[in-house]
Amino acid sequence: MFDSGAAEPVKGPRPLADRLRPTVLADVIGQKQILGEGAPLEVMLGSGSLSSLIFWGPPGVGKTTIARLLAHETDLHFVQISAIFTGMPDLRKVFEAAKIRRQNGQGTLLFVDEIHRFNKAQQDGFLPHMEDGTILLVGATTENPSFELNSAVLSRSQVLVLERLDPVDLEHMAQRAEQELGKALPLDGHAREALLDMADGDGRALLNLIEQVVAWKTDHPLTPPELSKRLQKRAAQYDKSGDAHYNLISALHKSVRGSDPDASLYWFARMLEGGEDPRFLARRLVRMAVEDIGLADPQAQAVCLQSWQTYERLGSPEGELALSQAVIYLALAPKSNANYVAYKAARAAAKATGSKPPPKHIMNGATDLMKDIGYGKDYAYDHDAEDGFSGQNYFPEGMERPAMYVPVERGFERDLKKRVEYFARLRAQRSG
Repeated sequence: MFDSGAAEPVKGPRPLADRLRPTVLADVIGQKQILGEGAPLEVMLGSGSLSSLIFWGPPGVGKTTIARLLAHETDLHFVQISAIFTGMPDLRKVFEAAKIRRQNGQGTLLFVDEIHRFNKAQQDGFLPHMEDGTILLVGATTENPSFELNSAVLSRSQVLVLERLDPVDLEHMAQRAEQELGKALPLDGHAREALLDMADGDGRALLNLIEQVVAWKTDHPLTPPELSKRLQKRAAQYDKSGDAHYNLISALHKSVRGSDPDASLYWFARMLEGGEDPRFLARRLVRMAVEDIGLADPQAQAVCLQSWQTYERLGSPEGELALSQAVIYLALAPKSNANYVAYKAARAAAKATGSKPPPKHIMNGATDLMKDIGYGKDYAYDHDAEDGFSGQNYFPEGMERPAMYVPVERGFERDLKKRVEYFARLRAQRSG
């Protein structure tokens, strides 16, 4: 299914979002980072060299509108398709029509909504038509193009990031709606702010809400409680398998690492409100304990495992309280990634020296032959030393001793640091 861009007479009522659709780029609300003076699209249009584009941003921020207006301002024929409803036979028809159009002297701007829904083979199908100028591709996606689009498509396009509309943009849109409707919203100031908040940065959602509100019959401006009673707040934009999932778990992890319990709880709650599986969060909390706290507080890992076990026994919603307790504990725990750094260093060293055998004195001489060639010879049994430390070398012969585990001066690792330094001094004395 696709839209050839041909204008058709409109019969019947039109949604407010369609009636308020801008007719020139200058009327687009928001997105100054790509449309403003000196911004990418302004520069491209000014130089007359529009390239293929990928619009990356949340729903309702103007991706389709901007694409349509770009076609209008560059005299390109606008064709819109959705990756959800378009198969290869439809694509071939689109490309064939674009070729005929090009032979007749007109270019085609092909707008592909939800372009990340196309598989690799379908995305590859765009390449020859982009390269020979049959189409100028403008793709729209709510997902990170780095993960969802072929590198070949990305290398031939410029990615432009569209942002959620801020409260000023949404208020501007609401005022335009009131002008179009010829009436003011029946809301007091606080309720108006609440309505903008319900839109959650989505302009199309705001206009749909406004259409509902203006249809109400009321003899006084509604207050926030009255508004919330009549309207349900939109669910937060969150896809458990999409980009928002990774953005929010990253925000939670970094807030814990940054020792901010309030921010940590906020992002934890945001994910739960979005419908995230609490078990996924439980697993990630254990990872944070191991990766960012480690031996600075050995109890942190146990707290996370206990909170996870408590969740499994209680279930939702009570079990999430145990997980939130672990979030607070992790945020306030002393931080150390010394174990994480040491582990990566050990893996790198093992990869570089993986064929070197242990030194013979710590190899087990299980047979006479092994003993004859030196297995176990001169091994010093540490418990026989006065202080329980022999200071022998346990690395492969000829391998320079690395310093992998370097404890920090925080939490329990402060004590471990003293131990590491103590054994290092003894080792230096006995090797000397």
